[in-house]
Amino acid sequence: MRRGVRQSKFRHEFGQAVKNGQCYDDIRVSPVTWDGSFCAVNPRFVSTIIGASGGGAFLVFPLHKTGRIDKSCPAVCGHTGPVLDIDWCPHNNQVIASGSEDCTVMMRQIPESGLTRSLTEPVVILEGHVKRVGIVAWYPTARDVLLGAGCDNAIILWSVGAGEALINLDMHSDMTCKVSRNRNGSLICLASKDEKVRVIDPRKQEIVAEEKVHEGAQPTRALFLADSNVFTTGFSRLSERQLALWNPKNMQEPIALYEMDTSNGVLLHFYDPDASVIYLGCGKGDSSIRYFEITDESRYVANYLNSVSSKEPQSGVGYMPKRGLDVNTCEIARFFTLQERKCEPTAMTVPRKSDLFQDDLTLRRRGPEPRWGQEWLEGKKVDPILISLKHGYSPGKNRDFQVVKNILDSKPTANKKCDPINVPKNTADTTCVQSEAKLDEILIKEIRSIEDTICNQDERISEIGQQRAETAT
Repeated sequence: MRRGVRQSKFRHEFGQAVKNGQCYDDIRVSPVTWDGSFCAVNPRFVSTIIGASGGGAFLVFPLHKTGRIDKSCPAVCGHTGPVLDIDWCPHNNQVIASGSEDCTVMMRQIPESGLTRSLTEPVVILEGHVKRVGIVAWYPTARDVLLGAGCDNAIILWSVGAGEALINLDMHSDMTCKVSRNRNGSLICLASKDEKVRVIDPRKQEIVAEEKVHEGAQPTRALFLADSNVFTTGFSRLSERQLALWNPKNMQEPIALYEMDTSNGVLLHFYDPDASVIYLGCGKGDSSIRYFEITDESRYVANYLNSVSSKEPQSGVGYMPKRGLDVNTCEIARFFTLQERKCEPTAMTVPRKSDLFQDDLTLRRRGPEPRWGQEWLEGKKVDPILISLKHGYSPGKNRDFQVVKNILDSKPTANKKCDPINVPKNTADTTCVQSEAKLDEILIKEIRSIEDTICNQDERISEIGQQRAETAT
């Protein structure tokens, strides 16, 4: 029999780095030995952690400003220790969070046109960790919620606007290496240095599942897939790099386990939940990014697609959100790889002959609009709001998350530090901000009502179809 070729619309996906003139050159990448991405991007800005004397700093420059980055380029400073992780807010392209060795998390608001001078004063300082903070991650579906993880084995969920901790989790005995959230934000998955992966319900503060998934002593990484299964990368007892897929309801045996190679580099991964594609090999020292398609077929649970290589080893990688891609050229992912002295963008494209919008490649994506705010603490489980990228994405001005909207409506207390420059100057400004917040709530409620109506109509149509089929038979 002739051996068949597996059909997949991503089978011919390829990656291509931009030309030298379109890179960001002469960047002093931080020399800190931490397994982080060291780069964060959004549709407006690129940010990279750099080495700085006397504390921690990172650069922020507009996405279109390619070429040589001047040594006198203004930086974001203020931490007294090296910066270990940065993350852009998914609800506002100008808000960025940073975690540092000084045990604090700081929030900054970047001007629309970028930095013209160094930014030293944060809008908010979150204090609660007693050791360095190596992971900061925004909740994409909940407004105003930021997750911080440090070497003190604690996971803290912050209310950024209030400047205080909402939930403090201390459920493992070693440093957290990776944190992932499921689609609706009801569960988080933690991979720690004690070689175990834990699935936790943060609101109930309960461990749903706990298991040592790889036998090797090197760090393990884990993330939630769109179907709520858990994907992990780790090492075998013989130091071979492994990929595995797990059902969190039963983590005694993996759904699938693969041996990849014998390299000793820790595999970082980025996941596209809309295309079910995982990109691996983005860690320090790697020079290639390999990508796999996750399917329901028993024979091809993690189907290898292809790889893209760079000439120099990587020291970090940034991953562009979907709303920042050029969908008209069938671009489905874009990476910003940090090399010795530059940041090199690489576009992942599925070749198509037509210049028209490809519906099958760019389905409705998870948008940046938060699905709920304080209701999240009450235990509600709601899927994220989806958006279409057919005509590009334009954020609603009144629904952008603003850090200053939450914390500067009243006078800051002793434990809440803010930038005095951004304080409203008069009562009219405060009233305007409050009106925008009310309008935001009304629009979100209206969206929820429309979505509920559509779901009810779909169920009714399905019932009528079944009744007609039964009548016909």
